[in-house]
Amino acid sequence: MKITFLGTSSMVPTKDRNVQAIFLRYKAEGILIDCGEGTQRQMNIAGINRNKVNKVLISHWHGDHVSGLIGLIQTLGNNMEEKPVLQVYGPKGTKERMHHMLKTVVFDNNRVELKIHELNPKNIKKFFENDNYYIECAYLNHSVPCLGYNFIEKDRLRIDVKKAKKIGLKQGPLMGKLQKGKTVEFKGKKIKPEDVTYNVKGKKITFILDTLPCTNAVKLAKDADLMICESVYHSSLKEKSHVYKHMTAQDAALIANKANAKKLILTHFSQRYKEINEVLKDAKDVFNNTEAAFDFKNVKV
Repeated sequence: MKITFLGTSSMVPTKDRNVQAIFLRYKAEGILIDCGEGTQRQMNIAGINRNKVNKVLISHWHGDHVSGLIGLIQTLGNNMEEKPVLQVYGPKGTKERMHHMLKTVVFDNNRVELKIHELNPKNIKKFFENDNYYIECAYLNHSVPCLGYNFIEKDRLRIDVKKAKKIGLKQGPLMGKLQKGKTVEFKGKKIKPEDVTYNVKGKKITFILDTLPCTNAVKLAKDADLMICESVYHSSLKEKSHVYKHMTAQDAALIANKANAKKLILTHFSQRYKEINEVLKDAKDVFNNTEAAFDFKNVKV
């Protein structure tokens, strides 16, 4: 699992920072968390194949978080070998806003199969699940409906090579069944998964963008391996952050502490900060295991 920060500025792009977008690569899947203007170009620079995007998680419908969607959809539609499927998830109002957005330009022959999902959770809600992971969302506290997201990898079984070798098991279908938690028969004996496997705990990544500190932010980030959080202002501008319903670096750090997160990465910085060290220190004074994101920063989880 690898995360690439494609844009780390808030509201407007700067010379060094593009607006909001984060790419999560998991095995063969590509998930975008928001898609601000210029996201495609950022993906090109980062060496990420834009055709690998199969899900977009929209936090909210402010322009700096969604204005790159049209270009991305048109690019996906240029794939002449097959008709791509793009799953778009977002807060209430997403279906209507996507409808209006798609009417603003001409799309040739509807080459992309768009599946638009409107999320309106009352608490933390699981809205997608497959064999490997699931995704949750919850409302945050911003000036418009805004969602935070969890990407949670499921625990998985791994073969203990020494134990398997001792029994005489080799790579093959039996190993695959054991890794799926199934009991198998080998040389007349039943072998249970616990005889030759061990459990690897899945990773949890939390995305909290554009919000005041709130209970759901803490709930989402509970025991997260990585919490990625907006940090528009230094705590010296706390009053300003409240007016615009954003967080300071110190706010983000306090949430990480309360949630028992293992690591915090700050992003979505105000254009006023040419250097981010002061903002980073503001958070590290409260939560030491904090880093500041920059465009094209890669994180392996």
